Amino acid sequence: MGRTIGFIGVGNMGRPMAERLMAAGFDLVIHDANAAAVASLVEAGARSVASAEALSDAVDTVFLSLPTPPIVEAVGRQLQGKALRRVIDLSTTGPQKSRELSAALGARGVRWLDSPVSGGVGGAVAGTLAVMFSGPREDFDDLQDMLKALGKPFYIGAEPGLAQTMKLVNNCLSAAAMTLSSEAVVMGVKAGIDARTVVEVINAGSGRNTATMQKFPQSILNGAFDYGFHTGLMQKDVALFVRTAEELGLDLPGCRSVLAAWDEALEKLGAGSDFTRIVTLTEERAGVQARG
Repeated sequence: MGRTIGFIGVGNMGRPMAERLMAAGFDLVIHDANAAAVASLVEAGARSVASAEALSDAVDTVFLSLPTPPIVEAVGRQLQGKALRRVIDLSTTGPQKSRELSAALGARGVRWLDSPVSGGVGGAVAGTLAVMFSGPREDFDDLQDMLKALGKPFYIGAEPGLAQTMKLVNNCLSAAAMTLSSEAVVMGVKAGIDARTVVEVINAGSGRNTATMQKFPQSILNGAFDYGFHTGLMQKDVALFVRTAEELGLDLPGCRSVLAAWDEALEKLGAGSDFTRIVTLTEERAGVQARG
């Protein structure tokens, strides 16, 4: 395994992951449509190329960190370089798209490996992400130094799409925690309890979850709404979960309710809003604000 690898997509999540790989001693060749994002990493020692095709001519291993399944597919199909042997997709695309791309690139002798991550921008910066992987076990073993630079790797299975399914399972629960915690905290505030007290008691009791332990203290109680994950991406992940469940023949009414809440948030708040702003929809209906 060489020490020079490719990385496409150096945005909110991609940039700190790329930096973690560089800190672990890997030489990065990068590409992104955002010239400013590329420039900052070039200053740190990365080498940039003008296209995905050029990148896949330069390295045999490429990581992707991209926001939506259509963008992942478009970039994946541009990876036509002679040097390329495997692509590790850190994005969240859903299992069906993963299977399609695995077949398409496999026909050219390139392995498409799922490796979606969870833990947010903070986890990417700290190198503490949950790194889910599906593909040949030998690739998982060979990539350990890279995956461990990002966080804690988990081998999900050999079948394409399994790690994507695991990521959707995780993110549906995360989305549910954000939705229901918003409603629960606002209800406590409406009854006359200070918002910070509500959150502190929950976090000392059995109701604590990622929303009350992280999102509320860091980005909601202070009114910052700057957690770093977009409403459009959360809605996309929950929609992919529900679609995948339906493909498996499952009817999951609780998860459909979570999707309805994120559909409303997408419509009213916009795709680019910080996903913690979903609390403001309940606040408006209740006529109170959940601030510390």
